[in-house]
Amino acid sequence: MSLRPRLPGEVPAQTAEVARLAFPKGCLCMRIREVIGPLFADEDFVDLFPRRGQPAWPPHQLAIVSVLQFVEGLSDRQAATALRGRIDWKFLLGLELTDPGFDHSVLSGFRDRLVADRAPRRVLDLLLDRLREAGLLPRPGGQRTDSTHVLAAVRRLNRLENTAEHLRAALNALAAAAPDWLLTTVPADWFDRYQRRIEDYRLPRGEGPRTQYMEQTGEDGIRLLTAVHDPRAPSWLRQIPAVEALRLCWIQEFFLAEDRVRMREPKDMPPSRDRIEAPYDREARYCVKNATEWSGYKVHLTETCDANSPHLITHVATTEATVTDVEMTETIHVALGQAGLLADEHFVDRGYVNAKLLATSVPSHGVELTGPIRHDITWQGKADEGFAIDGFLIAWDAHTAICPQGHHSIRWKPHQQQRPGYWQSNVFFDRHDCTPCPVRSKCTRSTTEPRKLALAPREEHEAIRARRQLQETDQWQRHYATRAGVEGTIAQGLRRCGLRRSRYTGLNKTRLQHILTAAALNLIRTDAWLTETPLAKTRTSRFARLRPA
Repeated sequence: MSLRPRLPGEVPAQTAEVARLAFPKGCLCMRIREVIGPLFADEDFVDLFPRRGQPAWPPHQLAIVSVLQFVEGLSDRQAATALRGRIDWKFLLGLELTDPGFDHSVLSGFRDRLVADRAPRRVLDLLLDRLREAGLLPRPGGQRTDSTHVLAAVRRLNRLENTAEHLRAALNALAAAAPDWLLTTVPADWFDRYQRRIEDYRLPRGEGPRTQYMEQTGEDGIRLLTAVHDPRAPSWLRQIPAVEALRLCWIQEFFLAEDRVRMREPKDMPPSRDRIEAPYDREARYCVKNATEWSGYKVHLTETCDANSPHLITHVATTEATVTDVEMTETIHVALGQAGLLADEHFVDRGYVNAKLLATSVPSHGVELTGPIRHDITWQGKADEGFAIDGFLIAWDAHTAICPQGHHSIRWKPHQQQRPGYWQSNVFFDRHDCTPCPVRSKCTRSTTEPRKLALAPREEHEAIRARRQLQETDQWQRHYATRAGVEGTIAQGLRRCGLRRSRYTGLNKTRLQHILTAAALNLIRTDAWLTETPLAKTRTSRFARLRPA
């Protein structure tokens, strides 16, 4: 399909007249169109279409409908029906009342083009540009970020179910691609064993029978992979995604011992960051955070939090579930800086903060990272009477540390940690000073060795020390309370747009879902700002309100 760009026209007179009669007080779509104007233009998407072919449906209209889907939680079919029958949608898109709309399958094709786009945030960035032009998105003074889990659109399986379903998925893919070859390759009893989904079978009980069943599945998978990689088999069979997924799954689950297939022990399996959890979504990962465990992804939302402008989402990032929050802080700062939307202060929770970020956020990006640093986790730091690192006087230029009893260290040894580019200094004290020390029990639990300190680089050490002192003050805690508002953003995304459930399989499609979700929430919040709708308050039950002060 090719694109014949055309400018979005004015709202037809008849559409405008009927819409104002139907909505005398206005509605979201009408207010957005009147204040912001056309949200998108065909020229914004011209590079997504080839130069030749049948004319495509105007992409600026497809983009608006894709966002409205998440505003109201509609499927493709429901969105196409709404475009044909909803006056307010026709007003926003600038369509005649008699416009027949399009078939719902067009939306799926448009999303595929957005997924393959080099700029996956295109829809959100374009909407932010329109909001900025309308004066609704000034340069933010403060921003806040938080993350939440996202369930993949697949069923969670245990190890036995996962391996058997991987094999069944590969057999189905080969049956569609090379039925004649597969029929002459697999034994007849496989049809009874793998013709239905694994949850439809009555699996064996007990550790022994289940291990035997799984190893039998492993031998069947090895047999199929051997046949696929045989020189006489068509070479393109190995490139089928389900076959490649089967190969990777078998590497993580089995090994050969004395020409027999054996299950790997859990300690010999890959870490969860690299482990395939489902045959139909190879990018979904299993993760546990606090008391929550899930298979899927994680989404990070960043919004403005200034009092004199609407709270708009300026950045959204979707990652594998095993990517930690602190790994995303620098990425978020870089992306917001490139878009010209980086605020002077960034409110985050403890998961996004470490010593290096505290020391480098202002020099590197000009942003103050406001978030608590974790407390000293050593036993000395936890004990009220222990001598933690903060109790030692550090002379950085002289490479010397002085303990609370006045003894000087005898050796300072810098060395590089396992993390590339991260240095640490080990500081050693004299055994003759530590052994007879009267307060030795408060300093070290070793009965023979002297005290040893592990110091981060000077800038990081001082940043940690300053933040730990600051975050204990009432003034800082009142200021940090601003971050709590992002919890409402996640709750709104959950209720209105199904934020925690992926509609599609795969990381890239889930990322597009969250970009459209962020755009939809921005429209909802812009409309609330225009109508001066007050922010919702945290719900408090009647019983909780009875609690004495």
